[in-house]
Amino acid sequence: MRMQLLDSLNSPKDIKEMSLTQLKQLCGEIRAFLIQTISHTGGHLASNLGMVELTVALHKVFNSPNDEIVFDVGHQCYTHKIITGRRDRFSTVRCEDGISGFTRPDESEHDIMSSGHASTSISFAVGLAAAKRIRGDKGKVIAVIGDGAMTGGLAYEGLNNTTGMKNLIVIYNDNNMSISENVGSLAKGLTKVRLSVGYNNSKNIVRKLLSKTHKGRKLLRYFSRLSADLRKRIYKNTFFEDMGLRYYGPIDGHDLRALTDVLEAVKKSSHPVLLHVSTVKGKGYVPAEMDPTLFHGVGQFNIETGEPRVSGETFSARFGTVMEQFAAKDQRICCVTAAMTEGTGLRAFSQRFPERFFDVGIAEEHAVTFCGGLARNGMIPVFAVYSTFLQRSYDQLIHDVAMQGLKVIFAIDRSGFVGEDGESHQGIFDTSFLYSVPDLTIYCPSDFDELSHDLYQAIYKESKACAIRYPRAGKLDLPEDYAYEEADFQYYGDPSASVCLVTYGRLFEHCAHAAQKLEDVFVLKLNKIKPLNPACVQALAGVKRVYFYEEAVESGGVGDRFAALLQQNGINCAFVHHCANESFVKQAPVAHQMMRFGLDVDSIVREVSHAE
Repeated sequence: MRMQLLDSLNSPKDIKEMSLTQLKQLCGEIRAFLIQTISHTGGHLASNLGMVELTVALHKVFNSPNDEIVFDVGHQCYTHKIITGRRDRFSTVRCEDGISGFTRPDESEHDIMSSGHASTSISFAVGLAAAKRIRGDKGKVIAVIGDGAMTGGLAYEGLNNTTGMKNLIVIYNDNNMSISENVGSLAKGLTKVRLSVGYNNSKNIVRKLLSKTHKGRKLLRYFSRLSADLRKRIYKNTFFEDMGLRYYGPIDGHDLRALTDVLEAVKKSSHPVLLHVSTVKGKGYVPAEMDPTLFHGVGQFNIETGEPRVSGETFSARFGTVMEQFAAKDQRICCVTAAMTEGTGLRAFSQRFPERFFDVGIAEEHAVTFCGGLARNGMIPVFAVYSTFLQRSYDQLIHDVAMQGLKVIFAIDRSGFVGEDGESHQGIFDTSFLYSVPDLTIYCPSDFDELSHDLYQAIYKESKACAIRYPRAGKLDLPEDYAYEEADFQYYGDPSASVCLVTYGRLFEHCAHAAQKLEDVFVLKLNKIKPLNPACVQALAGVKRVYFYEEAVESGGVGDRFAALLQQNGINCAFVHHCANESFVKQAPVAHQMMRFGLDVDSIVREVSHAE
């Protein structure tokens, strides 16, 4: 597709030379380019379609990277990446060795923060602004945060620290609804007046004159109170002003002229500013506008219909189905999620049991403590959360659940490698940080039926906190002769063999198929990974070599604990531990991530056979 302006766009400088008419044309070309590209690569579509004009206006008005733009979460940075010289590589977004779907400083000087998690932009921007002030740097810092991320408490901790940050601008991208309704044209008119150069110059002159005398200062205080009261009556939205920011808006986030005018005005402000911008998530692509949640993060899809190219049942979907079945029979069961209703498979549950479903927003810390309260008063709360986001609530998990002896079930989705989302989303840390929590039981199923069984165990057999971790995956290809045993562990193959492959969860599929191709090898499958049943190592007394495979970091996890168990039982054999043993795992298909760490079938067969 020929795109006249987009094809000639190589840096933010090119934006500055374009007329308003050209900028509007460019926005249309960028939207078409995004839809076309993401339909093949997958990625975050709806949020990026809603951010096109705002991002173009930011680069028109500000001078990146001297003016530093911080995108909260970073998933809505695609237009920013295109403008800042990565158009030609954009077809590699989220691909192995390609550009990230989030901002990455090692990718471009225009990417200020390595992102991926929500509600962090304001705190980071306040730090940037403070450093600029100390260094005498005149550049601005702009934090762009959406209404979803504004449900996270960290955003307000950052806002509370903005006092005196004259070089800070926070752009609140509201693509759902206003914080509260403003009074129509009067609010818009007042915003226009407050942003005008003439008004601000006159106000500063009057303030200086009045502050020279006692009566003048008294009069100045009176007019300040009157002005504040007027803003309260007109805006209805003084929360941000009460925190010390100058609030302006809402502004139409798809009106380029309005955006550039207001950004030019706030650029000159001598106070920290919050600019409220209203956008349409999915703008310009009807299926995404109709269902922005579905098109928030997508795989490959058909542009004409919006239908996904690949579909099928997943662990997440099965989790949602099982929870519906349990909740229909037990009024105590509640499901909690942190702004991940769709991703965790709980949409149907939320519709069927609205009184027992709680989406608390991007507030994982609150979610865990909230679950503690539910449990204390007789409910059975199940917190469905991505592994990467559970990290954010570690203190609450220890202090407000485990230490209290409360029964909260953690349904940990996206455990292990997650593929194209990259280092910020890998679910490889949970086994290590959960293993240190006393009285917490962890299950790790290898297929859908095992997930159902483990959920039943957690809900009806366990008396304290329990976690079930499962991957971002569809149905696994387990051997036909494999049969699940309702036990802490089980063997696949002859346990008298001289080589043992130890694993849990999704990797049982790989180890089982590898064992079928090898001689004198069996598999020890751990169904419960915490606590480890000491009996699981008894059959290993005569083995020569033990290979442990896991989709997790090495330090402090299941493999480490298993090695210690071998030693405690006097089992002296060669022990090889394969895991995610590099600092952070970058984006790539899951299959390639498996190969990188020797966790795929061929790598297992090759290593074991060569050691014989």
